[in-house]
Amino acid sequence: MRNVIQLSASLLRQATYSTTRFGVYEELKEVFTTATTSPSFPTLIAMASTSGCLGGIAGNPADILNVRMQNDASLPAADRRNYRNAIDGLFRMVREEGFASLFRGVWPNSTRAVLMTASQLASYDIFKKELIQRSSMEDNLYTHFTASFMAGFVATTVCSPVDVVKTRVMSAKTSEGMVSLLTRITQNEGFGWMFRGWVPSFIRLGPHTIATFMFLEQHKNIYRKLKGLEG
Repeated sequence: MRNVIQLSASLLRQATYSTTRFGVYEELKEVFTTATTSPSFPTLIAMASTSGCLGGIAGNPADILNVRMQNDASLPAADRRNYRNAIDGLFRMVREEGFASLFRGVWPNSTRAVLMTASQLASYDIFKKELIQRSSMEDNLYTHFTASFMAGFVATTVCSPVDVVKTRVMSAKTSEGMVSLLTRITQNEGFGWMFRGWVPSFIRLGPHTIATFMFLEQHKNIYRKLKGLEG
């Protein structure tokens, strides 16, 4: 039952965060792509950063719920929030903590979303382009798999420090300044905290990145065929 409850928060997060960042990024690429030119790497990063920031803001409430629901099982019974589902969690957060609670940790979360989107989406497009131009690979599933695997590695590494900070901020019972938090965990744990949990993060994010881009590429191919836009 607890897994089903957590699933509702994960689905809400994907419906807000992922939909926003992918949708905005693809729209911006379409605007800046012409028949003769395509966006440069710096432009791709700028577009991905913009879409990531908007996605981070849109998905912040669901992200808080996701973190809290995952941490509930590790807390003493008296300290558990026991949200029935994501919608119940949203209403309770507003009622018990105020509307501003929906955006607790929004800046580290948005920073993480910027880094994730720039390192994941922009790096995928660059890896795909370079693989096609500099090798015998073509625009097919093998290239999509390779480029998305490499993008997942980059995204995991770039986002690891922010992931650690975001999780600690969102799961905290009290507010703590960002400088104070970073100073405290560095003093207690050294700089190794920045890559704490990298392996499980890659095990999660790597396959997720591969599945996301392979599905997205197939979706775009089907759309082009339906619209008669091949080539």
